[in-house]
Amino acid sequence: MNDVLRPLIVVGGSVVLTLLLGWATDLLLRKADERHHETPLWGLLRRGRIPYQLVLCAALLRGSYDEAELLQDHEAGVGRTLTLVLIGSAAWLAIRIAAAVVETTYTRYASNHRERDPARVRRVRTQVTLIRRVVSAIVGVVAVAAMLLTFPAMRAAGASLLASAGILGIVAGVAAQSTLGNMFAGLQIAFGDMVRIGDTVVVDGEWGTVEEITLTFLTVRTWDERRITMPVSYFTSQPFENWSRGTPQMTGTVFWHLDHSAPLEAMRDKLRDILRECPAWDGRTFNLTVTDSTPSTMEVRALATAKDADDIWTVRVTVREEMISWLAAEHPYALPRVNAADAVLPPRLDGHRSPAGIPAARRVHQHPRER
Repeated sequence: MNDVLRPLIVVGGSVVLTLLLGWATDLLLRKADERHHETPLWGLLRRGRIPYQLVLCAALLRGSYDEAELLQDHEAGVGRTLTLVLIGSAAWLAIRIAAAVVETTYTRYASNHRERDPARVRRVRTQVTLIRRVVSAIVGVVAVAAMLLTFPAMRAAGASLLASAGILGIVAGVAAQSTLGNMFAGLQIAFGDMVRIGDTVVVDGEWGTVEEITLTFLTVRTWDERRITMPVSYFTSQPFENWSRGTPQMTGTVFWHLDHSAPLEAMRDKLRDILRECPAWDGRTFNLTVTDSTPSTMEVRALATAKDADDIWTVRVTVREEMISWLAAEHPYALPRVNAADAVLPPRLDGHRSPAGIPAARRVHQHPRER
């Protein structure tokens, strides 16, 4: 009878005690989260309740397994299995706790600086993300190493592995130089403040927002919701545009190719009216000038300002669309035309014949203001 009750008491007691301790800990964390709404720490720590219970259960079973006298023929295998579960769950719990602490620190920092310095908040967010992944990788490697060292064969091979570590390191470095280069580039981006999560960038002619940065790759979400994944080494070796670098204020340009008779003063007045009705314009400045001329058209450029890259896009498309609509409705002669006949000299004032002897009635291209 004792041979049956003893394993049940040991195993069942370990499981029940684990469930009770897990429930009590979760209850305390939930109450702490309800009392302290200003910090997400307690709510984030509750996400680690599963690895926490695994650690408790594995530790209790590992410590009381000898007393259970269960599966004595496989005592070494069961003990090693419980040890592996304990190491893995402990690493899992450590990663969850580290993530909760780092995320809480970032949340507090962001809430205090988001309005005053959003660029710095994005930089800290990038650094925190990479630090969390580096910590997770280190904990994972240490946990795997600890698991391997539980096997006697691995401990015996430790001396030879350490002796050949230098040669293996050189070979691995040569074979994985691109991967290592990307990892160091990721750390350089994180702490060199070159590009941050949330920055508006232009890479390879594509305009988008940095959505994710890891130790090896970077993801840019374009305006049409495509994702461009690039190695982080690209941003340390190739030029790219970062529209969020420094102050977010931007100046945008709009170009039109118009007839030489376009009413420039009226266009300047219309540009001012369009911008006054556009909420995205920040009111700093605007301008309209002729920047180039060809035998058939002239190039007119409008300048306008906005507080960030998203608003400058709205300003540009609004000015372009409304100005073209206004020209088509009020000054159609200002839009570029294609002549389908030879040019003729203007008629004389008496209206009978032109100086070149061509009748006025044969004029095929007449200015709208002359009609």
